[in-house]
Amino acid sequence: MTALPVDAPPLDLVALRAHAGEAVALLKVLGNEDRLMLLCQIAQQPRTVGELEQLTGISQPTLSQQLGVLRREGLVSTEREGKFIRYQATDARALQLMQLVHQLFCEGAHA
Repeated sequence: MTALPVDAPPLDLVALRAHAGEAVALLKVLGNEDRLMLLCQIAQQPRTVGELEQLTGISQPTLSQQLGVLRREGLVSTEREGKFIRYQATDARALQLMQLVHQLFCEGAHA
């Protein structure tokens, strides 16, 4: 692991403390495998429950429960499309974090 460059500006500890709770809350939501898998799929494009079930293999009761958590935490929203409800990502910070998680864990081979 590399440290910050020597010429990096010092950390703003006041700002860090002010936003640490938000960061911890987001990381706790993403700290569940099912929610992480769901958000990964929804981050790519809006998805219906049926699509999410097929793509992730998460069964319906668990799927609904975890989508409820993501919705309650403001990471996804819903839009009715006929008889289907489409889930879409709504939190820009979560999307950025998902991109980083994808780069770190999904791209390329692990050493």
